[in-house]
Amino acid sequence: MTAWQEDELPVGRIGLLGWALVLGRGAVLGGLTYACLGLLLLIRLVERPLFGMARPWTPHITQFVCRAAFLIMGIRLRVQGKPMDHHGAIVANHSSWLDIFTLNAVQRVYFVSKSEVAGWAAIGWLARATGTVFIARKGTEAKAQQEVFEARLRAGHKLLFFPEGTSTDAVRVLPFKSTLFAAFYSHGLDRVLHIQPVTVMYHAPKGADPRHYGWWGTMDFAGHLLKTLSTWRQGSVEVIFHPEVPVDAFPDRKQLAAYCERVIRASHRLAAGA
Repeated sequence: MTAWQEDELPVGRIGLLGWALVLGRGAVLGGLTYACLGLLLLIRLVERPLFGMARPWTPHITQFVCRAAFLIMGIRLRVQGKPMDHHGAIVANHSSWLDIFTLNAVQRVYFVSKSEVAGWAAIGWLARATGTVFIARKGTEAKAQQEVFEARLRAGHKLLFFPEGTSTDAVRVLPFKSTLFAAFYSHGLDRVLHIQPVTVMYHAPKGADPRHYGWWGTMDFAGHLLKTLSTWRQGSVEVIFHPEVPVDAFPDRKQLAAYCERVIRASHRLAAGA
């Protein structure tokens, strides 16, 4: 176990004001999320038979909810650069469950997530409804997962995944794993796809631990959610879109992964000092 996994932040005591914020923000956020989920599922009844795998309407609902979430929680969202127009995928560093809201708020994407998430209460339903691609950590599933990736990419879906393989404490970037990058080097996809590195940097509230928004190791989701909702003066999150690169500019998945890691790590370091 690495040091960053051992040194976890305690949730701390939540006072009366904190609980008032939890109840108020939680009720509004939960109500909006599940009302829009119901609307999304109704629209999918029409969208699916008309467009098949394509989703021209429902991602706008997801993006609306995620943008509204930051207003409700009081976390400021800043964006540099812009999402690419090319077909391809996005890779980003992974600090927290908040990344799902952050990255959905600034672009319309489909996340790649570990298969266990599909079974999580509440979160699993949302992930399935919004088109998340679930992958199993088994070598025997590799071929089937490759086919799913290819189908989604050829359908024009922008897949977003976290090459670190786990979330962190929000103050560092872990080494990137190159396994999932292999999907971009099959059946000629490398000649038509681009990859866009994206840096996500959380700035803690003034006076708080820099790891305030990080969620890692064995930290409890419910406890971290309560801490986030109960924070009176919130911090901010910065999203930096880097220039996209063609996959075939790199001879193999390892060099492509290493390039994305370098770009994101350098940008994350600079953003931390801003």
